Amino acid sequence: MNRFTRQGLALALIGALGCAHAQGLDALKGLAGGASPGAGSMASGSLGNAAGVLEYCLKNNYLSGASASSIKDQLMGKIPGGQPASDAGYVDGSKGILTSSDGKKMDLTGGGLKAELTKKACDFVLNQAKSMI
Repeated sequence: MNRFTRQGLALALIGALGCAHAQGLDALKGLAGGASPGAGSMASGSLGNAAGVLEYCLKNNYLSGASASSIKDQLMGKIPGGQPASDAGYVDGSKGILTSSDGKKMDLTGGGLKAELTKKACDFVLNQAKSMI
């Protein structure tokens, strides 16, 4: 492979990664409520979904520590009916599906750049969950 072909491939890869990263950042803006008006926000999902997402984040090592686990347990205790497994929001969250109050969903599963965004989303939900307790 000649030098120009390698450079072209490298530039194409960098461009593709940049686009993926930009899309991920747009999704993260939605998490933080920074999306454009009318686009909805992932910031105010249900207690059950927040608890489920924290469960997913802890199980997959995006979060760790007694504090995160304690917050998740406190949220689970507030789920109406006291049965997390019967709460659709919790079930989705424990599978890595973050659901907004307007029903929009964000899949947190995956690797690579998506893993970096998932870590940020987990941190965001943990901070949000503290205010839900």
